[in-house]
Amino acid sequence: MPQITVKDGKSFEAENGKRLILALEDAGVDILHRCGGYAKCTTCRVKFIEGEPDKMTVAERDRLAKDEGLLGEVRLSCQISCQHDMTVEPLMSKVNQNLDDAGSRPEDAITPEPEWIDRPS
Repeated sequence: MPQITVKDGKSFEAENGKRLILALEDAGVDILHRCGGYAKCTTCRVKFIEGEPDKMTVAERDRLAKDEGLLGEVRLSCQISCQHDMTVEPLMSKVNQNLDDAGSRPEDAITPEPEWIDRPS
């Protein structure tokens, strides 16, 4: 099972193939997902310290490209499948955004239906 490490030092095993956003949330990590995991916002963004996947969804690429400076700098945890060990830093949380809830829980499968491409370098 993939080992997920959060920049603050928390580390846990994630079920192979589980969405990163759900693995983080289920491990008690405070991370937002205001659009419910549909790659329509960027509140679930993470910065990779190690283990960034080489593939990304077209939906993730398109959404990150809309906001100057995000593509190539951050990833959307709602569009990432836990396939290998990774170390991430969640960037938006209920605490740092002064919100009462993270958003509606994303579905188990990546949404929208993923079309996989190579991540831009």
